Amino acid sequence: MSKGTQPVLEAKKLPDTVDAVAPDGSEIRLLAVSGRGSMVHCTLPPGATSKAVKHRTVEELWYFISGAGRVWRKLGDREEIVDVEPGWSLSIPTGASFQFQNCGVRPLCFVIVTIPPWPGEGEAIPQPGYWDHDTGLSSSEPTPLH
Repeated sequence: MSKGTQPVLEAKKLPDTVDAVAPDGSEIRLLAVSGRGSMVHCTLPPGATSKAVKHRTVEELWYFISGAGRVWRKLGDREEIVDVEPGWSLSIPTGASFQFQNCGVRPLCFVIVTIPPWPGEGEAIPQPGYWDHDTGLSSSEPTPLH
């Protein structure tokens, strides 16, 4: 922060309507933002599978608040699938490929903190996915972490 610049005190209620559709296909509702990070509420409908992407410059922290699903992450030669439900959190490091599925009957909802704040179009790079985006199927399923 430059000399003389005041920090912003932001307060924001979860919007009723979707603000954007993420590059992975999930619904995004914008929450608070600061100079060092941004926060959104993400929703993936029942039975849906996101498109696989990786980020160029940001890292993310996810906290699951409703629904049930799975998240695939790959960074270098490490690859894993995590079963998620309310109370679980995970990290998406810069450059990690990831994809997620809603395996339940309710929307899969989670809060994402992006560090630094989301820079805009071109940040997410399409990747080969673990699951087929249209069918949600995979030819080989690794053992979930929990």
